[in-house]
Amino acid sequence: MNSARKKVTAQADPESIELSAIYEISKILSSSLDLHKTIGGVLGVLSSHLQMRRAMISLVQDTGELHVVGASGLSREEIGRGRFRIGEGVTGHIMKTGSSVVVPDVSKEPLFLNRTGARDLETGGGVIAFVGVPIKVGRSCVGVLSVDREVDSGPLNFERDVRFLTMAANLIGQTVRLHRNVAAEREELLREKSRLQKELKSKFHIDNVIGVSKRMQEVFAEVHQAAPGRSTVLLRGESGTGKEVIARAIHLLSPRKDEAFVRVICAALTETLLESELFGHEKGAFTGALHERKGRFELAHKGTLFLDEIGEISLAFQTKLLRVLQEREFERVGGNRPLRVDVRIIAATNRNLEEAVAAGTFRADLYYRLNVVSIFLPPLRERREDIPLLVEHILERFNSDNNRRLILSPEAMQVMLNCHWPGNVRELENCVERTATMTQGEVIHDLDLPCQQGKCLSLALQNYGGNARIIPIFPEPVSSMAGDTAPVTERERLLWAMEKCGWVQAKAARLLDMTPRQIGYALKKYNIPMKRM
Repeated sequence: MNSARKKVTAQADPESIELSAIYEISKILSSSLDLHKTIGGVLGVLSSHLQMRRAMISLVQDTGELHVVGASGLSREEIGRGRFRIGEGVTGHIMKTGSSVVVPDVSKEPLFLNRTGARDLETGGGVIAFVGVPIKVGRSCVGVLSVDREVDSGPLNFERDVRFLTMAANLIGQTVRLHRNVAAEREELLREKSRLQKELKSKFHIDNVIGVSKRMQEVFAEVHQAAPGRSTVLLRGESGTGKEVIARAIHLLSPRKDEAFVRVICAALTETLLESELFGHEKGAFTGALHERKGRFELAHKGTLFLDEIGEISLAFQTKLLRVLQEREFERVGGNRPLRVDVRIIAATNRNLEEAVAAGTFRADLYYRLNVVSIFLPPLRERREDIPLLVEHILERFNSDNNRRLILSPEAMQVMLNCHWPGNVRELENCVERTATMTQGEVIHDLDLPCQQGKCLSLALQNYGGNARIIPIFPEPVSSMAGDTAPVTERERLLWAMEKCGWVQAKAARLLDMTPRQIGYALKKYNIPMKRM
């Protein structure tokens, strides 16, 4: 069978064989941007279609040397030895002159170096001819394509070989140029990315805080501006927006960075406990006070004291705190010796203090004392550009902690981009970790997300009521020019949108800032039958 196939090949029209070979080479070169892979394919065609032995492609490197980058019939060690200076040997001569060379018998050519050692020229095992052509990009020579021919196997037409190899070399040259252009563009993009990252880091960057959105860049700029001073800072924003992280960043960017950062959650303690916690107590001040104890103000001396949830303290304690903020002086519980401290105060709240002052539940003088430098942290729904980076960071940390390799599908990411995240970054973190924990494969799909299974915790909180400030899953529709009013409940909003869009789910999804999949789920959830218009 093999001998018959060889006989048919030998009797075939040489022009047809060459045409078929050029066609195969062009397909291989256009199939991939992996230069080494395509070079291997081209050399295979030369060997199988045209019985060209030891086909080699050599390309100029950054060092200026000519290196063999691919060869058929050569071992890895032989390929590694294939290095030439420009003008050295026959291959280097082709590179230098940019002209084709035919050596009828390599054993008689003094310029032929046999640098790879792949040919046995000593034992006289047969006459070997060498044909080499330049690989050009425009007018520049970038490499050499060469092959061996066994003269004893039959009559050879070197002119035909040179013509065919020149056509193949031209195709290879175009691929080399494309590959180098792509590599250069990629390198330029990486340089630009690095430059922008350095510029961003030098201007508006905070360690351990992710934020490329305009709103967060404004926050970073305010943090850098406020950190070096001594003024009291009031961080404001919804729960879960990262007020503690920003407070730590202000401390680390301040001259007090080498001193203590002390945090107190004001809402977690009663008035009596909070007083003892902040100011400390003397031995015997109350039942159980067996030893003298320093308070958080003393522990934060020369450093920063972070008063979280400051809006939850009682009016009586507000008076005591005001005195400390004004005079930087206090007494421990049960003591009468005044203590002075050098502490920078950073306070945080998710309450509307202006409304609290108007309602008489928060002292106006304390409000003015705290509200020296205010920094507002935007909710996650107002900085959606940061969601992909946050999700990637959370998932990276989960994979590291749990020895997993989970990735998020584009559809799942789109669902997360469309969510309103009333719990902000904290809710996003919990959602990603919960979904990642319950995902069995290595890809998190959109259907794996709790909201796509009717298990959204924010929606559950809203349905059960409570004091949490929940943003509705359906945004308020804008009233039309006809003057129709926006509906109230989620079911009414859904019906309103579907009627307005002629019961086309895709249009209703765009109107409500949702995905069609979410619309379909909501229709099933509220048992709304579809109308056909």
